[in-house]
Amino acid sequence: MDNPGWHARHRAQKDEARWSAPFRGPDGRFQPVEEIGPMAEPFVGGFNLPPPSPNPSVGGRTPPPPLPPKDPSWLKPGVRVPSGGNASWSEISRTESTVSGAANSLHSLFANMSAVERSNNLRVARMQPYLQFMAGPLLRYDTVDERGVWRGAAMIVTADAGSVYEPLPTLTYHWDPNRESRDTGNLKRHVSHKHGKSFDLAPHPADPLSTVSPASPTNGTSQMNAGPDPEQRSITGQELYVYYGNGGTFTFWRFMIEIPLSSHEMKINYTINNGLELNFHVPGRNQNMRWAAYSCNGFSAGVNSDDFRGPGFKSGYDPVWMDLLAHHAEEPFHALVGGGDQLYCDSIIREPELQDWVTQTKPEAKRNYVLTDEMRLAIDRFYFNHYCSSFRSGAFARANSTIPMLNMLDDHDLIDGFGSYPDELMKSQVFGTHGGGAVASVLSRIGSRGYFFFLLFQCFINVEVDGVDDRHHPFKSLIIGGNGPYVPFPSHSFLAWMGPQVHILLLDCRAERKLDQVCSPEEYKAVFNRMRTVPRTVEHMVVQLGIPIAYPRMVFLESALDSKLNPLVALGRNGSMGLSGFVNKFNADAELLDDLNDHWTAKAHKKERNWLILELQKYAQDMHQRVSFVSGDVHCAAVGLFKTWVKDKKKPPIQPALDHRYMVNVTTSAIVNTPPPNGVITMVSALSSKTHRTLHHADTDEIMVPIFEKDADGTQPKSKYIMGRRNWCSVRWDPSTGDLVWDIRIEIRKGYGQTTGYTVRSPPPRWT
Repeated sequence: MDNPGWHARHRAQKDEARWSAPFRGPDGRFQPVEEIGPMAEPFVGGFNLPPPSPNPSVGGRTPPPPLPPKDPSWLKPGVRVPSGGNASWSEISRTESTVSGAANSLHSLFANMSAVERSNNLRVARMQPYLQFMAGPLLRYDTVDERGVWRGAAMIVTADAGSVYEPLPTLTYHWDPNRESRDTGNLKRHVSHKHGKSFDLAPHPADPLSTVSPASPTNGTSQMNAGPDPEQRSITGQELYVYYGNGGTFTFWRFMIEIPLSSHEMKINYTINNGLELNFHVPGRNQNMRWAAYSCNGFSAGVNSDDFRGPGFKSGYDPVWMDLLAHHAEEPFHALVGGGDQLYCDSIIREPELQDWVTQTKPEAKRNYVLTDEMRLAIDRFYFNHYCSSFRSGAFARANSTIPMLNMLDDHDLIDGFGSYPDELMKSQVFGTHGGGAVASVLSRIGSRGYFFFLLFQCFINVEVDGVDDRHHPFKSLIIGGNGPYVPFPSHSFLAWMGPQVHILLLDCRAERKLDQVCSPEEYKAVFNRMRTVPRTVEHMVVQLGIPIAYPRMVFLESALDSKLNPLVALGRNGSMGLSGFVNKFNADAELLDDLNDHWTAKAHKKERNWLILELQKYAQDMHQRVSFVSGDVHCAAVGLFKTWVKDKKKPPIQPALDHRYMVNVTTSAIVNTPPPNGVITMVSALSSKTHRTLHHADTDEIMVPIFEKDADGTQPKSKYIMGRRNWCSVRWDPSTGDLVWDIRIEIRKGYGQTTGYTVRSPPPRWT
């Protein structure tokens, strides 16, 4: 294993040793791995700024750097400038600032103000009545209905002990249907001479210095005299779920939002209980959305996040997210598509109540382990706290409160490899299925509650409140499939309007997954039936799959790891030669085997994969739509392609626009996690040029596209097919050609928050 991989495994083993010997406190309870409190008053998200520390060298392990000096436009973006003043915030924000420059600007603005005026202008936005946030606000996009009404929702999570619910929480949103605006007001770039380039965000509930009074818009002085927006609505929160934890009770509040679309895109401003004002953007009724796609928003075990934190950033999670937000500031995205692993829940196995199960050395003992009430509570506690922590932190929190989310899960949203282990393990006492019975398994309980919290936090759905009838459901994009074999829920897929010419299907490939199945026939039937109802104006159908469907195969490695004769597996099972880490903690199979079993190209899924590709070809031809795929999971950027196989090499290939089999698979992964070791990238790259004849019988060819002619830093690439750098993808429809344009944004320098683009296009359907 390469050096970074060795260090990651070494750190993971140290972490394992740290959590494998839990102890109870004086109250008789275990100390949780992760348990957070409410955001402190008066600041929603009241955490302290980090102390000064030296700048890190990229790849080093020094403490996080301090934040760079904030320019006044970030610090007080809503301040009112006194009449007759010589400066404005918008003017100041266009300058390059230093510490002394910022101080002089503040002096010029406030020198002639009284204490009362300064207080009025700088007062923190306070909710009335007050709500103590645990997470949120979060935004979710649903679809646009046949009347041209944008449908979505917002959600907050509040601590009951610190909140006032008389009256119930209220979301107020307003807009001007006659004014088009692309000014997000959320991100300013400036140059600090001390730290180099940095990225600063306007106020948000997760900031420690949210300093905009309710009467002061967050968009500077340009709108302060524009008067109130003519359209305003208020929505009372719906009590969606109550979590009962050691620290009290916590309520999930859902606010359903409807906005009649105008002829042009609009900015929608919103507040919770008249607190801090945030905004998002909706497209015009005849406009196709601009949207961003990402996956793998977390670090694997053993990875030091500070290795990915460049100068000016508080954590290694933020740099690539800040780049996405910078693009959003320049040209707003209308939707944020999460392609799986929106957070990593693998650390649930560190919870102290689970250690006796985790440390069982025999697979049979793990399978038969009895789930206790203490373990049930610990599983819920982990998911609740981990979601609150992840979804309210850093630049990701900024994104999910200003760009409506459209999410689909993958395994790490539950636990690594869920669904891809043998049936007897998946039905075991801890992994097992049906959530409530006396014989519920540990792994099933983990999967069941993980799926429940995925629906709750990422989709704003509680099955007990909303039901499972997609004909009468608050979210109109929902497609209910078959029941999950290991979770007590049916699959939840979504088909959403992304514009008159573009729709997207988010296919649930996890709820019904088994070792030999990705989706059930019932789910496929429901999905294809719904897809055939889309308007005839639609030319592009994007299918979001957590795992790429056109990607290099590693069947030889799958066979080797699955072999009972593999000596490394045998040694790992008995702990010999320090190889215990070579096998997973659940059934002592090879560690990488569940990842390979997850892939569409795995032996167990090959038949289903080929069937799906051919069914989508029929759909494309019948509906006259271009099918494209977007995927994540593999921590690399890549583009796969299906097209018509021309048997006669003397004949020219069919032009893409005329080929109904022409389907690109854009893989964008990961926005946060580390790329695979160089050896893995080299192996996958070598397999990328291999000829696949799997579908030649159906006149279909499959290749990887060599789009990486240069590396992100301008040097020669290690591979033209696979890019092992952090990334995300911007997607737009080109009105001049009808193409769907995929701009894969690759991180140039690790941790520095800047990307460069690689473009691939899905042509419109032009066959007859």
